[in-house]
Amino acid sequence: MQLLKTLSATTLLVAASGTAFAADMASNMTLVSWGGAYQASQVAAYAEPYKAMHPDVTITWDESSNEAVAKLRAMNEANNVTWDLVDVVAADALRLCDEGLAMEIDANELLAPAPDGTSAEDDFGDLLVSDCYIPQIVYSTTVGFRTDMVPEGTAAPTDICALFDTKTYPGMRSLEKRPINNMEWALLCDGVAKDEVYDVLGTPEGQQQALDKLATIKDDVIWWSAGADTPQLLADGEVFMGSTYNGRLFSAIVEQDQPIGMLWDAQVFDLDGWIIPAGLPEDRLARVKDFVRFATDTQRLADQSKYISYGPARASSAPLVGKHATLGIDMAPHMPTDPANSKNTFLYNYEFWADYRDDIDAKFQAWLAQ
Repeated sequence: MQLLKTLSATTLLVAASGTAFAADMASNMTLVSWGGAYQASQVAAYAEPYKAMHPDVTITWDESSNEAVAKLRAMNEANNVTWDLVDVVAADALRLCDEGLAMEIDANELLAPAPDGTSAEDDFGDLLVSDCYIPQIVYSTTVGFRTDMVPEGTAAPTDICALFDTKTYPGMRSLEKRPINNMEWALLCDGVAKDEVYDVLGTPEGQQQALDKLATIKDDVIWWSAGADTPQLLADGEVFMGSTYNGRLFSAIVEQDQPIGMLWDAQVFDLDGWIIPAGLPEDRLARVKDFVRFATDTQRLADQSKYISYGPARASSAPLVGKHATLGIDMAPHMPTDPANSKNTFLYNYEFWADYRDDIDAKFQAWLAQ
């Protein structure tokens, strides 16, 4: 009887909040993500199951998330927003929301409750960092290295500052072509205390200090823009070590059996999730809302962890994290939040980068061009 009551309540919530929208729904969506193993996990966990339920719907993927802010600004200026749902990191969501380019949402209205009836707002908790943001996963940016390129007689690197130690660990590095994470690691490895990094980085002198530290390896760096770049560079032996997302390294190490090790030290925790562009026509918005409610429910976010080692953003999803979909291995020890992996983490400051990103980006790009 209680189960029937719960199902009935859920059905009413679904009807009230828009899984079956009254407006005609568009038959196609353009979703924007990051490509590679992460996007593949999204396709497997919720895009394909959604299409199986709605065979008339066409989903087109665009791999431009790293340029989402600039492109949405341009689309808005041209009054021609062609994207329906955009995967972004939390700091970019804050910027897009502040600029009115992302639609504000009511989490409890748009998103499904947990199976036990817990509201979406309570289930996502503190990860709802913006009124426009729909979190999907907790991930980290960390460093991978070629285990077979460690010099003979030298221990494998365990410290983030190995990035800057080209004497002990010679070879090319790959770093993301943006200031985020690089600037923080540079300051940490130049002696700045972890709890003072953002205070220092908020000053022109601190920004120059970070760039000066990065300059010590600038000639040894290949700069990447897509998350799949570093795993490929490592696989090809073009770099000794490089930064990327922990799930990309998991894919290279566990699924592809590459001779790559992972450095968890000073991994930078961050969130990834959806924003809905502001001003979508009613039919496109109705379809997007229907998809988002499905794609971010408890089961779907847990299902994503079958394909990639990112932690689901919902509390109710965590107990459902199980084994890899094809390898059958337990996924929990491969999550960035696992106690063995999170002994020395660095917490990304969303508000700082939302405030400083444009200015520091300009300074960083000018430095790169020198």
